[in-house]
Amino acid sequence: MRSGHFKETTAELIVLSDSVPVWVWGAMLLVALALAPYFLNAYALSFLVLILITGTGALGLHILTGCTGLISLGHVGFLLLGAYAYAVPVAKFGLSPYVGFALAGVVPAAASVLVGIPSLRLKGLYLAITTLAFSFIISHLIVEMSWLTNGARGIAVPRPVLFGIAFDNDTRFAQLCLVVALVTLLAVLNIERSRAGRAFMAVRDNDIAARTMGIDLAAYKLRAFMASAFVSGIAGALFGIYLSFVTVEGFPFLMSIEALAILIVGGLGSTVGVALGTVFIVLLPEAGRLALGLLGESAARIFSTGVNELRSVLYGLVIILFLRFEPRGLAGVWRDVKRLWVNWPLRY
Repeated sequence: MRSGHFKETTAELIVLSDSVPVWVWGAMLLVALALAPYFLNAYALSFLVLILITGTGALGLHILTGCTGLISLGHVGFLLLGAYAYAVPVAKFGLSPYVGFALAGVVPAAASVLVGIPSLRLKGLYLAITTLAFSFIISHLIVEMSWLTNGARGIAVPRPVLFGIAFDNDTRFAQLCLVVALVTLLAVLNIERSRAGRAFMAVRDNDIAARTMGIDLAAYKLRAFMASAFVSGIAGALFGIYLSFVTVEGFPFLMSIEALAILIVGGLGSTVGVALGTVFIVLLPEAGRLALGLLGESAARIFSTGVNELRSVLYGLVIILFLRFEPRGLAGVWRDVKRLWVNWPLRY
């Protein structure tokens, strides 16, 4: 374990990392992810794209739930708003994809103000129910506003052309998702070490003490809602583009449970946990399919006919197991592994 590294300035305390190996391994991982689309087959590439998009959306919920401690079940509502905020101007009115991505973030952020202001005095179960109701209201409004959204028929979404590059195949689109995920990760990390981020964590840990220290709870909770909705909207736009067709049915309520499962499995309040939890949760249904395949054709047929039900069961199961046996999540396991490695052979 390193010793003698004393922090003498605020900049040293809030630096992203002062470890050279961390930066080296991070750069190597980034290069590997950038080159992976050229070597993966179509099936494996689809998982990479889903991991990047899901991770971006989970980072949005991490700002609200992991950093600020506000439980939300309306995550899918912001994803859906972001998808339609991109699809309507781009696919229906022929506007630029730049405008579409801007609206994909701004429209959910504006909607978060509408749900955030009435919810500022709520927390826990009451806030979760309020956000859940919001997601159902958004779904109903989108279906009813058929003059703008085509109702239940949905909107076909083309792949965008950005900076002169056509992202018309999965290889290039995966690289676009990687860029968005990387920018989002850096933004969230910088938010966490900013004044606003420290205020978010103070509200999460003890809102009464935070108010005593002069933190405006209403203002910072609203900022957390807006930042979370903005990031989630961008992820929703990417998911709609990936599906090539945006409909309400393409964004089921299970996506909100999936996002919460990512935070719990990865470790609440940990950005590294978001990355680990995303990989775990996205690959969990595939692992379940392979496990059922080993039990025979009849078991594999269960997965093919009830994939959504099986996913719900798997998400619920892993949430219960992690809350019972490893409440710190995969991030806590990762810290323990690093500690054992650094202190070996003197780990006892």
